[in-house]
Amino acid sequence: MKLKTRLRIAFALMVVGPMALLLVLMVGFGNMRVHSLEREYGMEITMSHLINSVQMLNETTTRVWEEMDAQAQKDPDEFLKFAFLQEMDAELESKLSFLLLIRENEVYYCAENEETLTGLVDNLPPYGSAEDDAKENGVYIGGRKKAMVKQVDLDFSDGTKGSAYIITTAAALVPQVWILVAQMIGVTLLVLVITGLLLTLWINAGINKPILKLQEAARQITEGNLTFTLETDGTDEISDLTREFETMRSRLEQSEKEKKRYDSESRELIRNISHDLKTPITTVKGYVEGIMDGVADTPEKMDRYIRTIYSKAIEMDRLVNELTFYSKIDTNRIPYHFTRLNVYEYFNDCFEELKPEMDEYGISFTFEFLMDRTTLIIADPEQLMRVISNIVGNSVKYIDKEKGEISLRVLDMGDLVQVELEDNGPGIAPEELPAIFDRFYRTDESRSSATGGSGIGLSIVKKIIEDHGGSIWASSQLRHGTTIHFVLRKYREGSRTE
Repeated sequence: MKLKTRLRIAFALMVVGPMALLLVLMVGFGNMRVHSLEREYGMEITMSHLINSVQMLNETTTRVWEEMDAQAQKDPDEFLKFAFLQEMDAELESKLSFLLLIRENEVYYCAENEETLTGLVDNLPPYGSAEDDAKENGVYIGGRKKAMVKQVDLDFSDGTKGSAYIITTAAALVPQVWILVAQMIGVTLLVLVITGLLLTLWINAGINKPILKLQEAARQITEGNLTFTLETDGTDEISDLTREFETMRSRLEQSEKEKKRYDSESRELIRNISHDLKTPITTVKGYVEGIMDGVADTPEKMDRYIRTIYSKAIEMDRLVNELTFYSKIDTNRIPYHFTRLNVYEYFNDCFEELKPEMDEYGISFTFEFLMDRTTLIIADPEQLMRVISNIVGNSVKYIDKEKGEISLRVLDMGDLVQVELEDNGPGIAPEELPAIFDRFYRTDESRSSATGGSGIGLSIVKKIIEDHGGSIWASSQLRHGTTIHFVLRKYREGSRTE
């Protein structure tokens, strides 16, 4: 749920929720109050009674009034007995009312104090003045003492007259009002607490918990831990932020892994180059010392020493060039200059350039061209030559036969030109074959100081071929040799070139 929607719902619940909950609780408390009053006053309580408490209290005394009225019809002189009056008054006390008897305009009986009667007696309806329904239902008198009054007229046997009054004063309503006020305050506070608690829990679940999760994630990233995962299935803004945060964490983790891999590869490269430079430098140093000490005392020895020094210098130069080219690969800044090349002429030139070097190594180097000699490709001649040189140089290092053989073949594969460089070296185990184009990978046979190598030659080859839009792979048989295959797309008139 969107955060904006959640806040709108929260606002609506803050307005409507308490009102609805208050209504429900008031109905509940009202029913409890009705049952309590029905038990207390022994009568059925209706909604009008709750609205008009005076009416309710007035009706609670109806039964007592009917009993008194019946006694007045039967034997009014019974009202002159204090025991009867006290009995009636005790029953009225539970109804929050009291009994007052007036005989010949004088107060004959009243258990209340004079302060209660002050201002009340003068306002009571006189004997015979009230209608029959008013006597039963009561009349309301104002003034200083506000009260509901029910009246029973009495004609005593001695000829005197009087009236018995059931009086329910407004003071009797005060406890009921306080109870109602207390209940309303309690219900209101309860509603506010419940509503606030529910909204707090809801907002906490939708906002606070995800924020705490993000805070914990940020703390872990600060401490360098990037291996955790932030999961969320929500659709709100914080969930969107969580997903973006997880994407950022994932990229940071990937960058960290790549940095560690790069650092490891850089250390491996430096170690390989240092190791491989050490051998030719040691050789050059030894031969130079031999010349300085006069060991090369014949022209033949001098020529052999100089050629050896030159060969080792070329080897060191190749290692330095590989290191320089490696840095260009890592920054993706290999300089390419693509042009149209005649396939036959180009690879024949490559063969002619490498043939003398192979002769010096005593390796048989052959060239086969098995396609139309007018075929063209789009390629960078310098970088493609690097590919051929690296593959041939790699084969030279590992050939273990007395008579080494390397073959360069160019084949027609429809829209593609396939180039194969095959040697008769020791071959590569099937489980190692897929990894030979990885950076710094060396087969077991190549880990001796005799062969050396930086371990990046074939990875450079793969990068250049792929940048030409081609692909490269290898096939091999143990003890029989290895073949490196790569393909390049032919140039067609009108085709797009990169």
